[in-house]
Amino acid sequence: MGILRYNYRSEVLGMHTDITITYPSGQYTCYTSEKEGNSIFKRGNLRYKPDMKLPTVYILHGGGDDDSLLYRYTRLEYYAEQNQVMTVTAQAHDSFFIDTAYGIPYYTFFSEELPVVVQSLFASSARREDNFLIGMAMGGNAALMMAMKRPDLFAACVDLSGGIGCSLDSKYFVESFDQIRMPKMYGAFDDPRKLADSEFDIGYHARKNLKNGVELPKLYLAVGEDDFIRDVVRKDRDELIRLGIPFHYEEAPHLGHEWDFWDQYMKKALDEWLPLPGRKKK
Repeated sequence: MGILRYNYRSEVLGMHTDITITYPSGQYTCYTSEKEGNSIFKRGNLRYKPDMKLPTVYILHGGGDDDSLLYRYTRLEYYAEQNQVMTVTAQAHDSFFIDTAYGIPYYTFFSEELPVVVQSLFASSARREDNFLIGMAMGGNAALMMAMKRPDLFAACVDLSGGIGCSLDSKYFVESFDQIRMPKMYGAFDDPRKLADSEFDIGYHARKNLKNGVELPKLYLAVGEDDFIRDVVRKDRDELIRLGIPFHYEEAPHLGHEWDFWDQYMKKALDEWLPLPGRKKK
């Protein structure tokens, strides 16, 4: 697997930011068939091409994390290599991946600038059917938000342990500010009384998509059975049921809000759930 950390000045964010990218390079070769008889050149059965484009999984990190932590605390890099996909994880700080009240537009960055930058500078496919989302914890809610607000960008979305931030349950989303009392949420979203039917209310966007017949990404939700956020994830599950939106849901026995859970379900997402064109054969 090839891995790089790319730092550049984002026009949207107005500052330099970090992106971690992995390439599934282990099975690729650049040598011609004449040289393949020599065992020293045998690496894999895929060939590098100047115009090659890779299916891409955007990974949205959790609160308090950065763009590198998922690769250090899980085997995400290995799972991506096995399934022949490129991954992209960008730094979001504790912004909840929204256009924040304090003036830094992270949602615009992730939904508009980042895909263009990645598809222009790296070997990432621009086709919707080749682009996917996985989010964990804070990033899980954000993955659902991206799926509902920009269903044109992604073929499938995986929400792992999402529970703090944007919610499909519009009523709970507003009430959660009084229940959770997290200063970072107030800093990012501002006045919770203005959130119903706003750009942050993804339940509103889900209902609008259904009314307009918009094709939604395939949805997968999972949470640890012992996760403190489990009951909140169930609210998103129940709202999907109420709306009639198809999805897959799992609760992992004996696991909580922890890296053991996220490692296990990063593997499951890439090995089983996402409709990846390069998924490894079972």
